[in-house]
Amino acid sequence: MKKNILFFLLAILLCLPGKSFSQTYQLAGNPVNTTGWDLVSDAVVDNDFIRLTTDQTSRYGAIKLSTPITLSYCDKWKVEFDFRIDGNGTTQFGRGDGFTFWYLANPPTGFVSGGGLGIPANASGLMVGFDIFNNTTEGQMSKVHLLYGTNNTAGNNIEFNNTAGSTFHSPDLNATILFVGNTYRHVEVNGETDLSNPTNWIIKIKIDGTLIVDQSFAPSGNAAGMTQGYFGFSAATGGASARHSIKNAKVFVDKVPILNNTISPFVCTNPATGHGTVDLTSYNSQFVNNPGNYIFTYYVLGDPVPIATPSSFQYTGNTTIKVVIKDPTSTLCDNGDGVIQLTPTPFAATDATLTGCNNNNAGTATFDLDAANVTTLTGTTKEFYPTLYDLNAGTNQITNPFSYASGPATIYVKVTTAQGCVSTAKVTLKLHPEVTVNNVPISSCFIETNSSTALFNLSSVSVTLMTGTTKKYYPSLTDAIDGTNEISNFTTYIAPSGVVYVKVTSNSTGCYSIAKITLTVIPPTYSPILKDKIICMESKTTLDAGPGFNAYEWSTGATTQKITNVGVGTYWVKLKTRECSVVQTVTVYASENPVVSSIDISGSTVTVYVKGGTPPYQYSIDNVLWQDSNTFTNVVRGEAKIYVKDNYNCQPIEVNITVPNLVNVITPNDDGINDSIDYSALAVKKGLEVNIYDRYGVQIYQANKDNKYRWDGTANGRRVPTGNYWYSVSWNENNKNSTPVKFSGWIIVKNRD
Repeated sequence: MKKNILFFLLAILLCLPGKSFSQTYQLAGNPVNTTGWDLVSDAVVDNDFIRLTTDQTSRYGAIKLSTPITLSYCDKWKVEFDFRIDGNGTTQFGRGDGFTFWYLANPPTGFVSGGGLGIPANASGLMVGFDIFNNTTEGQMSKVHLLYGTNNTAGNNIEFNNTAGSTFHSPDLNATILFVGNTYRHVEVNGETDLSNPTNWIIKIKIDGTLIVDQSFAPSGNAAGMTQGYFGFSAATGGASARHSIKNAKVFVDKVPILNNTISPFVCTNPATGHGTVDLTSYNSQFVNNPGNYIFTYYVLGDPVPIATPSSFQYTGNTTIKVVIKDPTSTLCDNGDGVIQLTPTPFAATDATLTGCNNNNAGTATFDLDAANVTTLTGTTKEFYPTLYDLNAGTNQITNPFSYASGPATIYVKVTTAQGCVSTAKVTLKLHPEVTVNNVPISSCFIETNSSTALFNLSSVSVTLMTGTTKKYYPSLTDAIDGTNEISNFTTYIAPSGVVYVKVTSNSTGCYSIAKITLTVIPPTYSPILKDKIICMESKTTLDAGPGFNAYEWSTGATTQKITNVGVGTYWVKLKTRECSVVQTVTVYASENPVVSSIDISGSTVTVYVKGGTPPYQYSIDNVLWQDSNTFTNVVRGEAKIYVKDNYNCQPIEVNITVPNLVNVITPNDDGINDSIDYSALAVKKGLEVNIYDRYGVQIYQANKDNKYRWDGTANGRRVPTGNYWYSVSWNENNKNSTPVKFSGWIIVKNRD
């Protein structure tokens, strides 16, 4: 039977959908699922097991696959199942007879006597019997019988078949592995090709893990060369009786899955020799994915000798190649269903057309000449020439066919197959229609925070009228050609005046042209006449933005060119020029008031000193008559006011002053008349100081609050000599500026000698 047995297991998978051939076929479930199996005679499903016979005499039952299975290319196989033999037996013969696991070309279909364990006469194949009745002693036993041949002994009992090299009979195992009982026994049957004699199988049988047999068996009788059979189990009781049951039957299958059973590649023969050469290994990927994981062997159909050099197989005429695929990591079957059908036919290359992109209107395209569909064959070589004359002469061969730059043209190709067949074809080079684009400008209003830039929506301009295109934007022409540094924010692109480039690609052809977009930042347009102003605090003025703008919008809400009656403050106006607007700010300042920095009083002459404001200043002592001079003469003694205004002629500032009484002579003789000079009336003034100097400028006396701002003509407690002295009186007026005032003059002191 050899490898046929395992192929039977693989063939079970043919019932499954798809191309996967790897599974475990089994009898399992509760109740047992018998889909694909036939129950024969007394065999029935009984919950989770198959009952082959009842505990009665002359009973027979079997279960087998519904369709015959062809086995081939199997190096290893494995079957597992559980069995139980129980019951009360008969008074005369006790329990009997046993059951058989088999793969038979002619399985039982009806009643079989008990001695054959349910195997019919002249059954051929592999039979493994589990016998509990000794036909010689008519006593109970537990023996395993194996026959790899034909069941043709007397009484059809494999117990008595001793064909040399094809049979095995175990000793009675009653003492160690009793077959009869209420519990199930677990059986493993493994088959493996005997490498020392490939027609033989090494059969290994274990019961509950105990090795029963492990040896090589040769097929005999009709089992030799058997290619088709049925897998199953059978049992018979004969004159004794027992209940025979099996469950958890599993057939382990692992056949290499293939994508295609038959490959019919195009092949031809060399007209000069009448034969062709083909690389059979080049088709491996059409049989399996990842062919490097498998071992391939090739045979000419009908020849048992493998092809020695499949990568250069030489053939003539129609040839069928048988392909055997082996998975070196698999423990079970190979796949020998692959066929390569070689049917030589005349070879002719066909004319083809290549259409390339005239990118950016360059006038040429870059063609991959090898992509021209001049043949569907693989493994061909192609030579390209600019003219048919060159092809025939073998001159001027195109050396860069994968990147051939050309405009519309016709070139010629010489195609040579792996078998040496030659044909020529014409390749027509065409250009796709040009992607038409236009260079366009775009302008946008400046950004207020950076008036040299603007926000552009690059997609808002139309650079092409073609539909079905994709546009991408780039900062330079080089970037557009290379597809680098793409502008992703093209709808919100902030940039100064300049250019960007648009790569417009046809969705149907993949060709492109590049357009240039000129960017113009519209600068702000300000009013040239709207300037800051200075006015008096109490005054009003007019702000004029000037003509020429499309719209005006003032911070006051006015929408006119001018706004009037405007006081001190900061204002803005939004000036619109075409679509752009700019906000211009203008400030009306209050003029700076002048400040009286100091006042000098000398006798009845008052001199006013002013700082700040805007000169020239004007001065007045009555706020009616104004003069340019800062000196007033003949000012009346006592309280007075000084008025000052600057060039803006705003509301004048006023300063209160005091012009003290002038005393020029004192006679400190204690007569009560002109004995001293007294400025105590000025004590209300801030910082009042009274100083007396001799004619040399040396200070000889200071009047202060301690001496009540009086001087009686003494210095250091003694009367000063008669003579002329100078005095200086200074204070700060009681106003917000604390205006300093200085009053000076001379005095004659007459002391008695």
